[in-house]
Amino acid sequence: MGLPQQTPESSGPQSQDKPSSASQLPPEALELATKLFDLAREGNTSALSQYLSAGIPSNLTNHKGDTLLMLAAYHGNAQTVSMLIEKGADVNAINDRGQSPIAGAVFKGYEEVVRVLVNEGHADVRAGQPNAVEAADMFKREGYMSILGVE
Repeated sequence: MGLPQQTPESSGPQSQDKPSSASQLPPEALELATKLFDLAREGNTSALSQYLSAGIPSNLTNHKGDTLLMLAAYHGNAQTVSMLIEKGADVNAINDRGQSPIAGAVFKGYEEVVRVLVNEGHADVRAGQPNAVEAADMFKREGYMSILGVE
């Protein structure tokens, strides 16, 4: 008769030590996450890049499903968007409201960010709701249609 096999789910206290929600994270972790999202919003490319090089995931997501790339794009930070793409960020990640980074950049009128997302990230202009093409049409950004590859 052999010993029972332990599965990862039943391997003891370690599996119960992992937080399952942000409210269970240590205050230091919440403070760091807040700082990282602020760096993306502010366009502090250099500092954010250092954190990513140290192991912070490029697709880190906040409580609303916004990635670092979404926040950088929505706040018009083309250089930060470019760095995040280079570090492997998912340009087509959809947040909890069904929005894509490129649609957010179109909505806000950040043409350079839209160019970076299309040219460097090969963003799906039809991802999300409304998608980037629909946002360009809705907000009368006719000049964006050629950037998005539609006419």
